[in-house]
Amino acid sequence: MPLPSHLLPALVLLLGPLAVTLPAARSPGWAWVPSHCRSPGQAACNFVCDCRDCSDEAQCGYRGASPALGTPFACDFEQDSCGWRDISTSGYSWLRDRAGAALEGPGPHSDHTLGTDLGWYMAVGTHRGKEASTAALRSPTLREAAPSCKLRLWYHAASGDVAELRLEVTHGSETLILWQSTGPWDPGWQELAVTTGRIRGDFRVTFSATRNATHRGAVALDDLAFWDCGLPTPQASCPLGHHHCQNKVCVEPQQLCDGEDNCGDLSDEDPLTCGRHTATDFETGLGPWNRSEGWSRNHSAGGPERPSWPRRDHSRNSAQGSFLVSVAEPGTPAILSSPEFQASGASNCSVRWVGLTGPPCWLPRCRAPSQLLVPQLIFYHYLHGSEAGCLQLFLQTLGSSAPQAPVLLRRRRGELGTAWVRDRVDIQSAHPFQILLAGQTGPGGVVGLDDLILSDHCRPVPEVSTLQPLPPGPWAPVPQPLPPSSRLQDSCKQGHFACGDLCVPPEQLCDFEEQCAGGEDEQACGTTDFESLEAGGWEDASVGRLQWRRLSAQESQGSSAAAAGHFLSLQRAWGQLSTEARVLTPLLGPSGPSCELHLAYYLQSQPRGFLALVVVDNGSRELAWQALSSSAGGWKVDKVLLGARRRPFQLEFVGLVDLDGPDQQGAGVDNVTLRDCSPTVTTKRDREVSCNFERDTCSWYPGHLSDTHWRWVESRGPDHDHTTGQGHFVLLDPTDPLAWGHSAHLLSRPQVPAAPTECLSFWYYLHGPQIGTLRLAMRREGEETHLWSRSGTQGNRWHEAWATLSHQPGSRAQYQLLFEGLRDGYHGTMALDDVAVRPGPCWAPHHCSFEDSDCGFSSGGRGLWRRQANASGHTAWGPPTDHTTETAQGMGAWQGQGLGGWPGAGRLMLAPPGHYMVVDTSPDALPRGQTASLTSKEYRPPAQPACLTFWYHGSLHNPGTLRVHLEKGRKHQVLSLSAHGGLAWRLGSVDVQAEQAWRVVFEAVAAGVAHSYVALDDLLLQDGPCPRPGSCDFESGLCGWSHLAWPSLGGYSWDWGGGATPSRYPQPPVDHTLGTKAGTCPLEPGGEATQRPHTATWLPAAHRVHAPSRGGPAHPASARALRAGSAHQPGINLLLFPGHFAFFETGVLGPGGRAAWLRSEPLPATPASCLRFWYHMGFPEHFYKGELRVLLRSTQGQLAVWGTGGHRRHQWLEAQVEVASTKEFQVVFEATLGGQPALGPIALDDVEYLAGQRCQQPAPSPGDTAAPVSVPTAVGSALLLLMLLVLLGLGGRRWLQKRGSCPFQSNTEATAPGFDNILFNADGVTLPASVTSDP
Repeated sequence: MPLPSHLLPALVLLLGPLAVTLPAARSPGWAWVPSHCRSPGQAACNFVCDCRDCSDEAQCGYRGASPALGTPFACDFEQDSCGWRDISTSGYSWLRDRAGAALEGPGPHSDHTLGTDLGWYMAVGTHRGKEASTAALRSPTLREAAPSCKLRLWYHAASGDVAELRLEVTHGSETLILWQSTGPWDPGWQELAVTTGRIRGDFRVTFSATRNATHRGAVALDDLAFWDCGLPTPQASCPLGHHHCQNKVCVEPQQLCDGEDNCGDLSDEDPLTCGRHTATDFETGLGPWNRSEGWSRNHSAGGPERPSWPRRDHSRNSAQGSFLVSVAEPGTPAILSSPEFQASGASNCSVRWVGLTGPPCWLPRCRAPSQLLVPQLIFYHYLHGSEAGCLQLFLQTLGSSAPQAPVLLRRRRGELGTAWVRDRVDIQSAHPFQILLAGQTGPGGVVGLDDLILSDHCRPVPEVSTLQPLPPGPWAPVPQPLPPSSRLQDSCKQGHFACGDLCVPPEQLCDFEEQCAGGEDEQACGTTDFESLEAGGWEDASVGRLQWRRLSAQESQGSSAAAAGHFLSLQRAWGQLSTEARVLTPLLGPSGPSCELHLAYYLQSQPRGFLALVVVDNGSRELAWQALSSSAGGWKVDKVLLGARRRPFQLEFVGLVDLDGPDQQGAGVDNVTLRDCSPTVTTKRDREVSCNFERDTCSWYPGHLSDTHWRWVESRGPDHDHTTGQGHFVLLDPTDPLAWGHSAHLLSRPQVPAAPTECLSFWYYLHGPQIGTLRLAMRREGEETHLWSRSGTQGNRWHEAWATLSHQPGSRAQYQLLFEGLRDGYHGTMALDDVAVRPGPCWAPHHCSFEDSDCGFSSGGRGLWRRQANASGHTAWGPPTDHTTETAQGMGAWQGQGLGGWPGAGRLMLAPPGHYMVVDTSPDALPRGQTASLTSKEYRPPAQPACLTFWYHGSLHNPGTLRVHLEKGRKHQVLSLSAHGGLAWRLGSVDVQAEQAWRVVFEAVAAGVAHSYVALDDLLLQDGPCPRPGSCDFESGLCGWSHLAWPSLGGYSWDWGGGATPSRYPQPPVDHTLGTKAGTCPLEPGGEATQRPHTATWLPAAHRVHAPSRGGPAHPASARALRAGSAHQPGINLLLFPGHFAFFETGVLGPGGRAAWLRSEPLPATPASCLRFWYHMGFPEHFYKGELRVLLRSTQGQLAVWGTGGHRRHQWLEAQVEVASTKEFQVVFEATLGGQPALGPIALDDVEYLAGQRCQQPAPSPGDTAAPVSVPTAVGSALLLLMLLVLLGLGGRRWLQKRGSCPFQSNTEATAPGFDNILFNADGVTLPASVTSDP
């Protein structure tokens, strides 16, 4: 799969040091040479498209398409297995799979390519046998890997599920282990990048997973890619200065005599060309080199069982090959010294490497590298397993009158991966000299050397002399942030920093807290203008052909030239691996929420290239900032919010440019400053919890525990803010390729309580067919309290929610608020806006699921009502599952069963707990005839009639009676239910009209039956009167219909929306109930609506208002008030509001029997009843894709009673179904596919269940088959238009009289237009008193 150019930078940043190459136009390994198409036996699977259609590279373990420039040969397993096959010998084996096909077990819940449950990967399923087994996945036969060849893949293996993972390559008679691990592994997809080295002839790659009796062995593999593996292709002629190999391949001059087969036929290492070089490969000894204690000659085969140990040498690319490793303890490095060489001659183009000063300048005024007459050393080094490992190269001059201290020419430190990295040093010395290599390991790490190649200009002294004893040298790697010349006082331990009489331990260096009086412990910690040699502690960690160098303005050219001083610049390097250059700080932090990095930078690179900042935290890599390719050049300034980080971290600049491209391409960084990074630093905005996000994010900042982040964005397209519809908000998009972590946190800075009780109000957006969960929690003194949560789609609109923050009276203990977006879905959008906090408690919430709290309900002095999940509750008896999630803690929920708990087809899955309120009505807890009361907090007075719905559940045996009272000054009963038992949760509802604050009181009256209970769940207060059971026009929501996502069907949900609301999903342009994008609401002059200025005021045609829908506006919508007759004469005013419907976008399903269900409440048994509804299917005419079915589900099973599919016209169609059931049942609308995915919505509107009535066949008429909602687009005259408006007004008036109110009128309508409960004041947010219950 060719890598999209806009994703190339992001992938490079998140991989490791062996990520990607951006070759020049003439670079080998990727070229397409149609004239060289040979027979498949000669050219197949050699990483070069020899044939025009790249057919010679098909099914080679990767897709057979010619990769675009700078992209790999890759396989994402979306179409097939790319030739990989299982060679296991037991039932524990590999297969191509996807997350949706394996719902149980510890495997991945999404693939890595798409980040959804529709993507494919290779997987090993859980194996329940007791014998040890290995599942092996083998590639086809591959041919001729170049020295730069890298293999990158992503694997998923939860710790405890597999005993060992191994990646091997087999060539000839040898099987070489490239990587091996026994864990532990982090959750989620993990990246693995290894180099194969030069492989001649045929080879195969094998990935294996081993399990034993204690491991189930679930493993997955995805996105496998071969980078830079093809050898160069023959060319008729070579660019100037390049070497023409015997096989007509061209290689760059620095690749001659470097110990690697770059030509492919070894002619670049021919003895005739390289015979005068002195090469030491350690196969038979040390050659001319002398070693001190600490260096050990070793090989991979039979070596120590350490994860960091080299798996092969560089010379032979074999486990049998030898190399040199440092076994020195920290503080006592191993020294390897060369013979004594004669003084080198003068050269106009030789330099010395110090810190970040880099290799030879290689500018046009210099000679070509092959013409340099100075001694050169090429060597291959290995640093892996520890950030403290260090290799230093010194020049020791001899023969002078006074002993000279060794001069540091090159230093490599830290983690460079499991690869042998090439390096080169040119040496100029007026005196005889030696080369000294000092290696020091860190804990668990390895420092290795191989293939030391001295050029023919390194001439030993004629006579062997007695070498002078080496003076004391700076052998120990300089602990950051000390410069190389710094020394620790003898009184301080190794690694500690001395300032005055103080010894600062390593963990307090660069922690943004000054320990030394002069701040010396924080002086080389990232902040720098690059004028000093220490360069702010930045250390180059490049392993390829680019590196970061500290450069002066005089040395720079083109757009990179600065007025004066030094900066960090991308320059050429001698490495042979990935091209991108990396430079890192020492470990920094932890940091505080306000931590920012300011920088100046330039980037000029076309057509590709980038400059980016990455945060490295405990091995994970997070992209924090990037600048993409640009032709503009010139210096720019920017800042990056780093935020609070609990663990020490490193900052890394990553750069990639084509220095061979036109127009002086390059990149640079200067004036790097870290500001306000101390965890103790506070700023004014730290106290700004209330925020409309228009200016910035106030005191809110994203967490950094995963690669999924909340982003501060501007309104665009269907994504719009709540404040103005055109402003800013914070967004979490699970479809973002860089947002595939499990969760994302948005945190406030620590706050001091302003009152014992505070009310937090906010607006949230949770929309999409497979969206996840949004939660609110409060952290205090190490404890986390859940305050609020919502799961699944809540419709295409903004909703208001609030939560009461309770504190100990007089307490000054700080607290922190946390919004968490759980990515347990992959299609949809989460957003937050207009957060506000004020003293005092909140009103009772409109929606209460009891998942996070009791929502302020009180059960009186006896406390008989309790919030619980079945397995953890105090009551021995209760519903087996709650109603919200239909799960119970500690048990498997049968995914696929009915709403009320009826068993059905499905599978057992472990699920999080679901909660409800329950009261034990057994005689020993509540004697017969006595009551247990559950009283809510005060509700805000409704602005119009409303409907309060709730779900209740009774024990199988008579639990008694459930009474519902409304308390408005005094308590009066409005409903009495016989809580007859059963397996199902049942829906109850009461109409609410009140002109003052009110409460709801639930009373359970005991019947004196043992083992009995009454339970409550999912209270919801909606605008408008309560609908009949099983009926809904969807204008105020889904009524009693449930759209809970079912994992066994893919976890998808029906949604709620309207044609006037922008959506990223296709949907009908109009609803059926009201007939237009905006429904009509008649307003009598002088009536109630005229008291609400923003709904009754006469509006000009272009005036923009918020449609006063329940729960807040979807976005600023155009509306106009119309009336029959003259604009100044009495008449009926019409105000247009959006119409709504239930819909589902089937394009997200994918193949494989997935579906989404919309389920009614349990309905009583009936001999015959009629179900009427209107449906809309918006598929293209030439597709037969979507299907809509009506199912009846009961304890007797499931029965399909109606269905339709295919390409229906884009209009509303009526259907009616006669239903009958001898048992209590549910009606289920099922949306599914009849073939491959295609974009197209299935929508429902005006569902009507007529209990006890048979369906009547309608008289045939055009209105029965065509959409009766369409308004003619052309009207013959103005008179016809006037008559139509009058008729609509009269019909709407009667409809309102029937319903009792205008649809969508919110209980927040009295607020200012466009802001609902938020008052916009400069850049702050204030909360009106009407939001809370304070008097």
